[in-house]
Amino acid sequence: MEVRVGAQTDVGLVREHNEDNYFVGHQIWAVADGMGGQAAGDMASTIVSEQLRARDAAGPLAPDEMRVVISAINKTLIDYSRANPMAAGLGSTLTGIASVELDDVAHWSVFNVGDSRVYRFADGRLTRQTVDHNEAEELIEAGVLDPDDALGDPSRFVLTRALGTSPPPQPDIFLIPQSPTETFLICSDGLTSEVKESVIADVLRKYPDPKKAAARLINLTLKAGAHDNVTVIVVVSSRKDPTEDSTTLPRSDIQEVE
Repeated sequence: MEVRVGAQTDVGLVREHNEDNYFVGHQIWAVADGMGGQAAGDMASTIVSEQLRARDAAGPLAPDEMRVVISAINKTLIDYSRANPMAAGLGSTLTGIASVELDDVAHWSVFNVGDSRVYRFADGRLTRQTVDHNEAEELIEAGVLDPDDALGDPSRFVLTRALGTSPPPQPDIFLIPQSPTETFLICSDGLTSEVKESVIADVLRKYPDPKKAAARLINLTLKAGAHDNVTVIVVVSSRKDPTEDSTTLPRSDIQEVE
């Protein structure tokens, strides 16, 4: 499979610090949304990214290995917090995909802790692959909260799972076979808080190049007010040869894509 990637992060229009981070590797692609305020949140998502980088460089992943990786990251965050009292309470979400093999068949390992999300776009349809680990999602599942009201409900900001906690959080991890052509969107809640899923689907449909799709999603978030940091990774997987480079653009290079 050939993989092309476009990735962008932006501080947004309200926050002073960007506590989001992302990792684009050879077999792991992930977004981390740090918590803890200023340096603590920045450090939490940076630690997550550095740990993923080290594992990505170590060779092929076993089918269920992301569970071990996530547990190790959680321990590293706890150890850092204990050694640095000013960073007490730091934590992070983590969501993404990893390329693994099961019985010699290529699969995606979709993993999630927190309220960042993974979407899959294939055959013209956008489907959410992850479940938000927050009180709003639990209220929706219990039939207490209408999904249309969730964005305005304060329970959306109360996470039920996050990295940096003891006992360690139980990550959601599942495998799906890789298809000949598919696109994954990995994003922090800064995107989904501002941009509707129907609009996200339209962007991925209109812009098959991941670099352009990522830039467009960031632009739409900024236009909507960008009340939070926003990070997106667009991963396009195909059996065809890539037709153009999809390197990451700095914010100054983000251009409106019409």
